[in-house]
Amino acid sequence: MEEFLFTFFNIEVMRAASPILLQGLWMTLLLILAAVPLGLAGGVVLAVLSVFRHPMIRWPLIAWVDFFRAFPPLVLLVFIYAGLPFAGIEIGAFGCVAIGFFLNTSSYYGEILRAGIESIPRGQVEAARSTGLSATQTMGYVILPQAVRNVLPDLVSNTLEVVKLTSIASVVALPELLFQARQAQSVTYNPSPIVAAAIVYFLMLWPVVRLLSRLEHKAVARR
Repeated sequence: MEEFLFTFFNIEVMRAASPILLQGLWMTLLLILAAVPLGLAGGVVLAVLSVFRHPMIRWPLIAWVDFFRAFPPLVLLVFIYAGLPFAGIEIGAFGCVAIGFFLNTSSYYGEILRAGIESIPRGQVEAARSTGLSATQTMGYVILPQAVRNVLPDLVSNTLEVVKLTSIASVVALPELLFQARQAQSVTYNPSPIVAAAIVYFLMLWPVVRLLSRLEHKAVARR
């Protein structure tokens, strides 16, 4: 037992690695603050476009969403990070990760919001238009708020997955939490920094998990 604790829960190693882990945590938080709003904004655009049934909009939109939902996000990050310099575009690791997460997560958010929009009865659209609201006002003031409420548990669940997905940014050498933990491990020859990073992820995400559970229970109670 002592050997297990010394190997995986070495407090001295964790304490020594804490400065570099805090730097990684800060980068992870910045990445979350970039990825989640970008994904939501892109998802709203995709969901609103899905309302249009014209083939020139519908089929390219379906192809876009299906492609980025099916394409592995890890491969997408590597492709963007390695491919953009060949196109003469230098935006750094953070910019590449932000673009990759935008393309991937906006497709998921878009499908969730599309389902929320389709859950709103058509009569509400007609009633809103009869009061003099434009199509844009109807979508912004009547449809989207209700759609978000209807799919809020799914939005929170997807956001939870996005936060966990930020750990793959280490593949392009972005110094986020997991990358810094692996750097500390390579210096200390001890996996305790990885365990410390896992604990940080748990403490950061556990409140979101509890919130998701409450939202799901409320959603069931409304049915």
